[in-house]
Amino acid sequence: MEKLSKCAPEEMLIIGKIGKPHGIKGELRVYPLTDFPERFEKLRTAYIDNTAVDIASTRYSNDFVILKIKDFNSREQAATVTGKLLKINRADAAPLAKGEYYSFDIIGLIVYDENGICLGKIIDIIKTGSNDVYVIEEAETAKHILVPALKKVVTNIDLTNKRMDIIMPIVEE
Repeated sequence: MEKLSKCAPEEMLIIGKIGKPHGIKGELRVYPLTDFPERFEKLRTAYIDNTAVDIASTRYSNDFVILKIKDFNSREQAATVTGKLLKINRADAAPLAKGEYYSFDIIGLIVYDENGICLGKIIDIIKTGSNDVYVIEEAETAKHILVPALKKVVTNIDLTNKRMDIIMPIVEE
């Protein structure tokens, strides 16, 4: 394993959390934290604590992925990384279609309404099944505003300027 040198922390993406060892041969249980769990099949290099690790093999179980790291040959070695995060270089991220964004790119955007008034910053995204919901923390009050991630609501996303423009939905009581 070699220390990570070419990637700044913000260029790394978390794709899984390492659970307890699987078996006695140094395999790891990894719980996917990605919308693209199939990425593990093609994974050859990942990072644990900013250290590059080579992936020898991958297979799937019900709720987790079983990874074999080349340098890990015992359960004890695998146990040393339990609870740690598995990361990849951002350049290795799955490509997205136009108009699709990674959650980590959306979180932190400053949100403005149709009048140009700053509403606050996106601090979380709630996955509902039908559409995501952005959690905006108001700058003044720290109250939360929930906004559906719909094309009729979100009119512009500008990652370069860290800005999102929305038309506030009218809620009838």
